[in-house]
Amino acid sequence: MALKTVDGSPARPVKGRGAALNPEGRFESLAREAFDDGWDTSLDEKEASRPRTTVTAEHARSILTRNDSPDVPFSLSINPYRGCEHGCVYCLSGDTPILMGDGRVRPLRDVRVDDEVYGTVRQGWYRRYVKTRVLSCWSTIKAAYRITLEDGTRVVAGADHRFLTERGWKFVSDAHPCSASQRPHLTTRNKLMGTGAFAEPTAKNRDYRLGYLCGMVRGDGLLASYHYQRAGRTNGDQHQFSLALCDVEALRRAQDYLLDFEIGTSEFVFQRAVAGRPAMHAIRTHSRPSVERVRAIVAWPAEPSGEWIAGFLAGIFDAEGSYSQGILRISNTDEEIIGWVSRGLRDLGFRFTLERLARARARPIEVVRLDGGLRHHLRFFHTVDSAISRKRSIAGQAVKSAAKLGVVAVEPVGRALRLYDITTGTGDFIANGVVSHNCYARPSHAYLELSPGLDFETRLFAKVNAAELLRKELARPAHRVEPIAIGVNTDAYQPIEREWRITRQVLEVLAECEHPCTLITKNAMIERDLDLLVPMAQKHLVQAFVSVTTLDHELARRMEPRAVAPRRRLQAIRNLAGAGVPVGVMVAPVIPFLTDSELEPVLEAAAEAGAQSAGYVLMRLPWELKELFKDWLEHHFPLKAAHVMSRVRQMRGGRENDPSFGSRMRGEGLLAELLEKRFDIACRRLGLNRERRMALDTTRFKPPRNRPQLDLFP
Repeated sequence: MALKTVDGSPARPVKGRGAALNPEGRFESLAREAFDDGWDTSLDEKEASRPRTTVTAEHARSILTRNDSPDVPFSLSINPYRGCEHGCVYCLSGDTPILMGDGRVRPLRDVRVDDEVYGTVRQGWYRRYVKTRVLSCWSTIKAAYRITLEDGTRVVAGADHRFLTERGWKFVSDAHPCSASQRPHLTTRNKLMGTGAFAEPTAKNRDYRLGYLCGMVRGDGLLASYHYQRAGRTNGDQHQFSLALCDVEALRRAQDYLLDFEIGTSEFVFQRAVAGRPAMHAIRTHSRPSVERVRAIVAWPAEPSGEWIAGFLAGIFDAEGSYSQGILRISNTDEEIIGWVSRGLRDLGFRFTLERLARARARPIEVVRLDGGLRHHLRFFHTVDSAISRKRSIAGQAVKSAAKLGVVAVEPVGRALRLYDITTGTGDFIANGVVSHNCYARPSHAYLELSPGLDFETRLFAKVNAAELLRKELARPAHRVEPIAIGVNTDAYQPIEREWRITRQVLEVLAECEHPCTLITKNAMIERDLDLLVPMAQKHLVQAFVSVTTLDHELARRMEPRAVAPRRRLQAIRNLAGAGVPVGVMVAPVIPFLTDSELEPVLEAAAEAGAQSAGYVLMRLPWELKELFKDWLEHHFPLKAAHVMSRVRQMRGGRENDPSFGSRMRGEGLLAELLEKRFDIACRRLGLNRERRMALDTTRFKPPRNRPQLDLFP
């Protein structure tokens, strides 16, 4: 892919910007007020060709981002802006079935923002399935690849899409379009993680509806006729059909299916909610013709079709089944019903175990337990399509499976296709039974059909409704209080914050609600908000981190031309600490052979300024950043460029980037281990990180005083 400069000329450094290049995004079809940033302004030269910053007001759909990476110490974050003025240098086929939060599947092209889907989070030793919300959707036309798995599953995806394998996240293709460099990619030695391919649902024809009603009525219904003598009446016959359930989904389906067979029913409350027990609703009819038709419908068929069997299993599961802790059961005291359940499972190819639970003074309970684990449970749900959503929940189950998900082939389709992708709260979703990643500052600009190069620095988006969205989130009864990290993707105190003040507005909401938060910035503008931060600090509600990459002002000017100077950042640490705000230093990024020698001096200077804690991050080069950084190196440090990249590869397992959890922030190998030991020794000597993580107070939270009015139409 061609690399673009600002004016089409050969790439060269751009005054006041980190990137000289404007590489195409993956999905591509200034007024300044006076501020002491610590630089000597006499060194600036006014250049008419300098690209100007444009800011677009954006009304975001959501503001809280959830993270489950074990590499970072927060699970909730807010990014007030998209793009960053400081200048520091996935897609599937539309018909791919996505596992929705109700346990059903939907084509990816039909998934919408705010839909509930399944993603995964890491809990203990395992990743586990959880429900999450869709935050954004988009599509693009690009070259596609077909991934074929052992079980016959086929998934069509773009080269940049990633899937979870037994060895971590892997791209579909090995070569980035902007580079000849290699990256972790799918090979025939990989096995994908997930549940295995989703089953096709059974057609809901007449036989299916008959089977469903048979299972529901026999499992949970009352169907009876009574004859008795009553004084003064010639006919005492009474006929009754009723069906009572806690779950209205199954009740509504049964009522609709009965109407298909011209059987009308009335609704009533069978039992009101009491003492924590949910209400039960019911349908009934006393009409003799209707009761007789119901009796005919639930008769056992002589030769059941496959559709009838699927419908019967769906009905009996809704009536008598349960699914919890990964165990799927159907129970009944009627041996005939259990016999039909067993026959149906056998005909559909399911393995099961029969159990008998003896009871004193009552008939024993016969139990059918479906074998095979999650992949077979999902196959059951998708094949028979039972109605009750809560009985299909797989939340909390571990991402492990015996499904044959080994990669057989990865082949180019040979033409460009329209591909789709979504962003979710967990950063992933389940696509046709495999765990699929959606991607996270510069590379994310490609989703806006902009370049991760100069566009990322000059074409910014301000989330003007951030405070309003945050207020709504905090007003939710289900909101769980935990520290929110502000500015983890793009700096919350970048220059445009002086005018837009979105970070300030977010802090005002958090201060009002006494909600804990952490701030990460490389800008001294954070001092502006001391009037909010100091009272929050006194209540143990805030902690700040200031990023210091180097103490060399000339190197800093080249690396981060629009961020404040190193000495000004140290002064910000001093001012925060002096005001009583707990503050730490983040040495990031550490660049091998360029800034790694400054690790100890930076920590010493920060500790002397009042920092209480410290962290570091080894330089990462995901996506287009590799080409931007290498171009920057060639322009500014041509004699060191090859050696820097050699060190990077030594600390990244021979690659230029490692996206794997556990190693992506710190690296691997002898050089990475040495860097970690140096950091630990320096912190002990300087008294940093005596308390590994300051405990922020989560008990003081109070919802916003003026809760937002609920939307009439969501």
